[in-house]
Amino acid sequence: MDLKLRGKKVFISGSTKGIGLATAWTLAKEGAEVIINGRSEDSVANALEKLKTEVPEGNISGIACDFSEKEEIDKLIKELSRLDILINNVGIFGPKDFGDISDEEWLEFYEVNVLSGVRLSRAFLPKMLKQDWGRIIFISSESGLNIPVEMIHYGMTKTAQLAISRGLAEMTKGSKVTVNSVLPGPTFSEGVQKMIDADNKEEKEKAEEEFFEETRPTSLIQRFADPQEIANMISYVASPLSSATNGASLRVDGGVVKTI
Repeated sequence: MDLKLRGKKVFISGSTKGIGLATAWTLAKEGAEVIINGRSEDSVANALEKLKTEVPEGNISGIACDFSEKEEIDKLIKELSRLDILINNVGIFGPKDFGDISDEEWLEFYEVNVLSGVRLSRAFLPKMLKQDWGRIIFISSESGLNIPVEMIHYGMTKTAQLAISRGLAEMTKGSKVTVNSVLPGPTFSEGVQKMIDADNKEEKEKAEEEFFEETRPTSLIQRFADPQEIANMISYVASPLSSATNGASLRVDGGVVKTI
């Protein structure tokens, strides 16, 4: 399927692995000019090597930026100049008891997960409106609707993204710019692999079964999604084909959220 993305300039924050990397791969395959991002030069270089090997025809580059450092973000914005598509994917997570989460950790999660998208959107939404075309996509989570008791600080940031996304969409009324959120469910990214701490296939399958029995029992697919399954939705929302979708929260959660 041709998503009509050839030549569109895309930046994906936090895209050296997981959902971000899978999205970069898909958009590069579709002919977009893709700029990936990681915290370090090494992480960007390694991801670029992988992408260029798998998509040799792709127009792919990368920029290192630590989204906990405002000075680095300011430098990144200047370097990017203009964009057709902005995918706010960077994020941090990790289970922790509520009583043990310090003020500093609350602020760190907000800084990286929320303000990263705020700062980038503030820089590029006006330019998209001026050119009368653009896509901004926030990668939120089903955890923004079902706040996980083991990661309340993470869930808070994902809910905030939904509010910001919908508010920004109101600013696009009558234009060809859209702002949407995509809400993945539990996805088998590198971070999740570390969390379940499985060394082989049997251990992974057992950990996955226990996770969906105890932690996400409402899941209808009863498995972790593959990052590529999430990337497929993101790529469609980024494309001109999604022109009538605006201000939406689009779930790719495997049915975890029990609302209509």
